Amino acid sequence: MSVTLLSYGAGNVASVQFALERLGATVRLTADPAGIARADRLILPGVGAAGYAMARLRELGLVEPIRAFRRPLLGVCLGQQLLFETSEE
Repeated sequence: MSVTLLSYGAGNVASVQFALERLGATVRLTADPAGIARADRLILPGVGAAGYAMARLRELGLVEPIRAFRRPLLGVCLGQQLLFETSEE
């Protein structure tokens, strides 16, 4: 199984990557809209403050590609919160 993992500077990328690899997945890291478009499965990890993480996603032009993604998408920790419309954080 191939999984694309977003590496945008606000996530626990290494721990998620190692866990997936231990399960036998092939992991591709991306911080680029084209990488999202090519993904069969996408994981959005996150650790820290929602405001900072959203700012990073905006800086990299990833917000719209994530919103448009119509295949399996998993948000981990803060990554799940970022999939909502708003946050009280």
